[in-house]
Amino acid sequence: MKLRFTLLLILATFTLHINAQKRTKFNEPNLVKAYTDSLSLLRTRIDTMTIDSSDIRSSVLFEPMTFYSEPIRQMLRLGGDKDSDSAIVMINRTLMNVYLNRPDLVRYTEKTLIARSKTPDALNPKEQKSHPDIIDMVAPRTQDADVMPMDLLVQKPNFWTIGGDYYLQFMQNYVSANWYKGGQSNYSMLGNLTLEANYNNKQKFKWDNKLEMRLGMQTASGDSIHKLTTTEDLLRYTGKVGLQASKHWYYTLQVIASTQFTRTYKSNDPFVYASFLSPFKMNASLGMDRSVSLFNKRLTGNIHLAPFALDYVHVNRLELATRNGIDEGKHNSWDYGSEFTVDLSWKFSDMVSLKTRAYGYTTYKRTEMEWENTFTFQFTKYISSKLFVYPRFNDKSTRDEHYGYFQLKEYLSVGFSYSF
Repeated sequence: MKLRFTLLLILATFTLHINAQKRTKFNEPNLVKAYTDSLSLLRTRIDTMTIDSSDIRSSVLFEPMTFYSEPIRQMLRLGGDKDSDSAIVMINRTLMNVYLNRPDLVRYTEKTLIARSKTPDALNPKEQKSHPDIIDMVAPRTQDADVMPMDLLVQKPNFWTIGGDYYLQFMQNYVSANWYKGGQSNYSMLGNLTLEANYNNKQKFKWDNKLEMRLGMQTASGDSIHKLTTTEDLLRYTGKVGLQASKHWYYTLQVIASTQFTRTYKSNDPFVYASFLSPFKMNASLGMDRSVSLFNKRLTGNIHLAPFALDYVHVNRLELATRNGIDEGKHNSWDYGSEFTVDLSWKFSDMVSLKTRAYGYTTYKRTEMEWENTFTFQFTKYISSKLFVYPRFNDKSTRDEHYGYFQLKEYLSVGFSYSF
């Protein structure tokens, strides 16, 4: 507080010095009287130490000089000041002396401060920040990214894989009636369609479905009973439900069901050797399934090994029961055993490929085995040749005098083929 009064004393002395230099219109006695009164007031305040700091707003003397209206009103007030010794009155007098003698020092007006601070108190202007914060100056400014409305398309994952292939093969053979070796003219056609629908949710569960349809017909001029005979007839479904056990192995339940489309005859023989659901075969097995991918994915497929299998055979025609290992006079037979299936595709080159399927079932009293091999020679994208070799063994069927329980089918054809 003493420091404030000392500064006020120095300012008052400076003001009187300016008055002496400017030689203003104020009379010297009045100026001396004002100076004396100021010194007397300061001495009284210092001696008694009764000054309330809340009443002294001396900061206006040390801030940039501002023109306030209060000193003007105090000087023009009639009757004088009620409290002529107050610090406010002394400050107003000091400001008035500066307004009159050094107007060039005044930089702001009370209206300007009110407009900036929006504070009605002219003697207590709102404190302004003189300099910007250095952190605000050097800190990087982030820019909001441009936000553009976009339509979000969320597709449900598709765990199904659909595929297949088909081919249609033709063959024609003509032999004249006087051909020195003899022979018969004929036309033949072979069609095959394979459809696959496989489900894999990538969460250790898969379900594979495969449907094979194959039918071959030919004409035989030497057959006086039938105009067309069947050379190939197959309708087979293979289904697998697997639960993953490791990277390549699955616990698998496999079902294989097969029959044929039409009746099958021998040349010049009216007896029906096979027909739709005669026989109908179904094999259900529980085991392990392994995926195969070798030689840079040129050899692909799977191997199924089942220590537990159920084999079921049904015939609609009772006369075909014994030919299919069923007791005479019965339509059905079933037994238990073990089973394996190997289904592979091997692409040797862009022109030569092999599809092979090996199937085996045994009850340890009887055995049934099949090995289907289809060699494809691809000449163009749509033209190919097929060589089909199908050996088979089944000791449940009737034994042949020459071949025993072995059977073989083979054909070679050329025609149209396409995969999808």
